[in-house]
Amino acid sequence: MVSKPHGGKLVRRLVAERTRERILSEQKEYPRVQIEHGRAIDLENIAHGVYSPLKGFLTGDDFESVLDHMRLSDDTPWTIPIVLDIREKSFDEGDAILLYYDDLPIARMHVEEIYTYDKREFAVKVFKTDDLHHPGVARLMNMGDYLVGGEIELLNELPNPFAKYTLRPVETRVLFKERGWKTIVAFQTRNVPHLGHEYVQKAALTFVDGLFINPVLGRKKKGDYKDEVIIKAYETLFEHYYPKNAATLATVRYEMRYAGPREAIHHAIMRKNFGATHFIVGRDHAGVGDYYGPYEAWETFDNFPDLGITPMFIREAFYCKKCGGMVNAKICPHDKEFHVHISGTKLRKMIMAGEQPPEYMMRPEVFEVVRSFENPFVE
Repeated sequence: MVSKPHGGKLVRRLVAERTRERILSEQKEYPRVQIEHGRAIDLENIAHGVYSPLKGFLTGDDFESVLDHMRLSDDTPWTIPIVLDIREKSFDEGDAILLYYDDLPIARMHVEEIYTYDKREFAVKVFKTDDLHHPGVARLMNMGDYLVGGEIELLNELPNPFAKYTLRPVETRVLFKERGWKTIVAFQTRNVPHLGHEYVQKAALTFVDGLFINPVLGRKKKGDYKDEVIIKAYETLFEHYYPKNAATLATVRYEMRYAGPREAIHHAIMRKNFGATHFIVGRDHAGVGDYYGPYEAWETFDNFPDLGITPMFIREAFYCKKCGGMVNAKICPHDKEFHVHISGTKLRKMIMAGEQPPEYMMRPEVFEVVRSFENPFVE
């Protein structure tokens, strides 16, 4: 069966239209707090149940419990602190405040607690480093000195250029049921698919009813594929190389933390809330640089027998000249001299140079999609 939401109940923090109109008409009466894009995305994910069982930003007890035990204070597995930071206190505990992004009122928040925290402790426990070269640490050190905990109610959605590809957990659960899928494996991606991705996805699909490709849209770094390129490439791959009704795609907006093993658990929880029963955990999942071991995330799942979603550990695929196809180290007996590893960096360089990758690296139809964009990469 489609998995139960994390914590047992799918959270929805959306206000009725009449309440929304009343709050917006009275907005001058509320303390006003500007938030940045990443927190606005977190708000959306709380409101639509992607972060179930959270109903708002973490209070102090939950925050400390997540840092120390990778669980909420009620013992529910939770590994990434979802917090709202402020630089100065302009309201009090017990107040209702309005959260704005780019002057758009996004949510009303009921302030339960305002508390301080140790940034270095946060960094070392979540990212396993306080090195400012780590993008998650750099962002953390830029945060305000106070955290605000409390429940939220969504008033407005953020502008979404990919609304047609966006499905919320309440919608994916209906979709999976309509398709008759009882077991669903989810795959998170920020890249155009190559043959290595396809191998891993199809290996997982062999054991379940359906494949749920869930590209992450959001802040990207220079050289990453643009969101629209990733979506079009997957649509083409589905059309030519996947059985009809065996795979589906929906996007999710999310700001990567690059927290390695902890974030791998968080990604699995998110997909559990979408209804997935299984989750593909990749090599160096959610990692950056050399901060985490290549399969460290796999070991972390051992700490969560109560996670409620089954991780699928499929080794990195490569092309073997002797086997004549995509394989992995578990099934290929040949020496490394016959192996060709698919490097995302190498593929990008080939595409930038207008050079078509070999068919064992990227499907020609996918390459044509990428090439059809004047510039497929973030500048």
